[in-house]
Amino acid sequence: MLRDNPQVVRASQIARGEDPAIVDAVLAADTSRRSALGDFEAARAQQKSLGREVAQAKGEEREVLLARTKQLADQVKSFQAKAGAAGEELDSLLSQIQNIVEGAPPGGEDDFVVVRHVGTPRDFAAEGFEPRDHLALGEGLRAIDTARGAKVSGSRFYYLTGVGARLELALLNAAVDQAVAAGFVPVITPTLVKPEIMAGTGFLGRHADEIYHLGTDDLYLVGTSEVALAGYHSGEIVDLSEGPLRYAGWSACYRREAGSHGKDVRGIIRVHQFHKVEMFSYSRLEDADAEHQRLLAWEEDMLAKAELPYRVIDTAAGDLGSSAARKFDCEAWLPTQQRYLELTSTSNCTTYQARRLGVRERVAGGQTRPVATLNGTLATTRWIVAILENHQQADGSVRVPVGLRPYLGGLEVLEPVS
Repeated sequence: MLRDNPQVVRASQIARGEDPAIVDAVLAADTSRRSALGDFEAARAQQKSLGREVAQAKGEEREVLLARTKQLADQVKSFQAKAGAAGEELDSLLSQIQNIVEGAPPGGEDDFVVVRHVGTPRDFAAEGFEPRDHLALGEGLRAIDTARGAKVSGSRFYYLTGVGARLELALLNAAVDQAVAAGFVPVITPTLVKPEIMAGTGFLGRHADEIYHLGTDDLYLVGTSEVALAGYHSGEIVDLSEGPLRYAGWSACYRREAGSHGKDVRGIIRVHQFHKVEMFSYSRLEDADAEHQRLLAWEEDMLAKAELPYRVIDTAAGDLGSSAARKFDCEAWLPTQQRYLELTSTSNCTTYQARRLGVRERVAGGQTRPVATLNGTLATTRWIVAILENHQQADGSVRVPVGLRPYLGGLEVLEPVS
């Protein structure tokens, strides 16, 4: 594609706020690699031909041919080394190009487009009380304990206790039930993966410092079960004749939160460890846009169960992850901070991950081609923040959304513990 449509990649680079000149650098490296491979293959063919001549030659002629064979062998090694170096340079440059943007608005973090608002934030002033933040509520409910989390593990760690633990399990179980009803296969995924799987999903690029690495074992802790689910069919040919393959992964997730010093330090908004149910789809490329909209709709179904006011945004190209061609976020209203907080994210990664991980489908004529991969959050620990703040009552209790009550034994109100 780079050879045939370089302007598409340049436009994507510009939309992301990246340097389009890398496209020309890649094309130059590609030309050098192909030239070096041509020299190597020509010399190798000559070497084989000369070998046949040596086998038939005798006397002085044989000695002359043997000397020529030795000289040619040195040339073959030199050309092979040159081709290898050119290939490494090309791979290094290619790895710096993120997925090609498809439909996302140009710009950076603040250039998103609001698609819609759903629900109306409560007017606490009209109700006659000042809302407490999620940590104050959580401590009153004996649901969140960040002090002991810090004592045991350090900053940005926490305990969920009592109704806090039950509320997280309720959210995750509700998400799994919804996913199963929609045809997803539930999966408990590994949380440690090999470097090639982490790299194949696009997480070892510029944001590699967000990931925990276990050097002794050369394994990475995942920040989302998307990684393990993307690797599930790596190196395989999958059957999409009956529609997308859909998995719902439940896992612990780990993030270093590098560069977030001083940001969201109170409570459990931005933490190093959390739980999440993640939708993941393998789809035909032609069906990927429609599947993306389905994932977004399923996310909104979960938000409706939690009865949260939220907005949907179309994330700008410069704020996309390396693997995403387009991404929609659902952000819930956070009363005490008077801002929207991201709760879900769904990305269409087109063939970016599948090409790197070797996930293909067979098409007419027996040929194979990469599939598209998509992902979307269905529930995560952070949802507790929005539920506590949006459903709090003046006495510090919290009303349980109707959609979650069956998962809390019918409990309707979380009561403060004296």
